[in-house]
Amino acid sequence: MPGMEVLTGALIYSNLLALLAVGLTLAYITTAVPNFAQGSFAVVGSYTALTVYRLFRIQPYVSLPLAFVMGGIVGLLSYLLVLKPLIRRGATIVTLMIATLALDLILLGLRGIYAGYLGKLTGSPCEMYMFTYLDFQIFGMPAILVISTLVIVVTFAVLFTLLYKTKFGIALRASMENPALAEIMGVNVEYTRMFAWFLSGALAAMAGCLLPFKQEIVPATAEIIIVSIFAASIVGGLNNIYGALVGGYIVGMSESLVTYWLSTVFGAGMLVYGKVVALAIIIVTLLVAPQGIAGVEWRLVAKKLQKRGAKEV
Repeated sequence: MPGMEVLTGALIYSNLLALLAVGLTLAYITTAVPNFAQGSFAVVGSYTALTVYRLFRIQPYVSLPLAFVMGGIVGLLSYLLVLKPLIRRGATIVTLMIATLALDLILLGLRGIYAGYLGKLTGSPCEMYMFTYLDFQIFGMPAILVISTLVIVVTFAVLFTLLYKTKFGIALRASMENPALAEIMGVNVEYTRMFAWFLSGALAAMAGCLLPFKQEIVPATAEIIIVSIFAASIVGGLNNIYGALVGGYIVGMSESLVTYWLSTVFGAGMLVYGKVVALAIIIVTLLVAPQGIAGVEWRLVAKKLQKRGAKEV
């Protein structure tokens, strides 16, 4: 059985992955674009927290609101400067997807340049860092566990209120489900897309702000975690925000615990192959339930199981 430390680490990772997957799903629902730059949005939050800490010695947890804003701005600019012009020209989904991949590579280069500049400015290397030494205890638990859990709870409470209790939320859901009909009904679909991409970047950056408390950050971290982000969204269902939440926990816990188990059997060297678990989950999901968990007709599944049970009896 995994130790408490392993289970705690798995839950922390799952919290952050769920937040990242929800952001990816939001962008996909509104524009049907699989965003390969979602990991880069997250690392914007990581470097925002690092910058504030190195320059002002402010606890990285305090940087969460700033990371939210910075990530939101990057997400919004990505839509306005890259995707919107292409959509206006009638670009296909494949073209838009490739555009996000190109954007991710551009952001990777910019992160490398910024890391070098920040390192010279502060006199400390910024190409590789962690915040684990800055963490503390809250009621006997790691602060990262408590805070990441609170961020998830508050985020979904606000999202639920926004989507189901406000007029803007109704307009947002309408534009997600049927953009053409929503536009006929007077909904400004363009505004809802802008908001969704802002929120997508903002949620990713919040997760990124907390990520250095869990793992080492380098400029290429975005390209490493994007596999897990897509796995979580695909498992949950790319068309369902709440499915992304469930997918985040399924992939996060599986990736952490399966990799741990493999390391106990085959040695610590297996830890570097954690993303293979996420890739395997993507393949299995696409074969068994292409629409993800949210796309499965669970009532029909339950009825079939009941019929089989009755026949066996």
